[in-house]
Amino acid sequence: MEALPKDLEIDERSPESKDLLPSQTASSLCISSRSESVWTTTPRSNWEIYRKPIIIMSVGGAILLFGVVITCLAYILDLGDKSKTSLKMVGPAFLSLGLMMLVCGLVWVPIIKKKQKQRQKSVFFQNLKSFFLNR
Repeated sequence: MEALPKDLEIDERSPESKDLLPSQTASSLCISSRSESVWTTTPRSNWEIYRKPIIIMSVGGAILLFGVVITCLAYILDLGDKSKTSLKMVGPAFLSLGLMMLVCGLVWVPIIKKKQKQRQKSVFFQNLKSFFLNR
């Protein structure tokens, strides 16, 4: 462990000084992104805000199209019984997985918009509160 600077050394006789030391627990070392976003006021670009839903929708759309292609090939091509049944099982599985991811991304966008509006209202009311309290 690192040695503490002389400014942070504690006197063993005073129990209050133990409360003044920074906590070295795991919870204080790991800062969650939610608590960070509450305290940072830097404006974020639209790509930073909507990056995850866009990626989820893109991957979901690609999987959906892959499922459609596999399902169509299973019914169009003249294959053996084993390969035809496996394609008929795998195609709809990819189709449903892709559709699920696509819908999750589409639902995520309005949730983010609502959260942005709530954050703007919160900042507005904090500014209003500080304006009246600092008078």
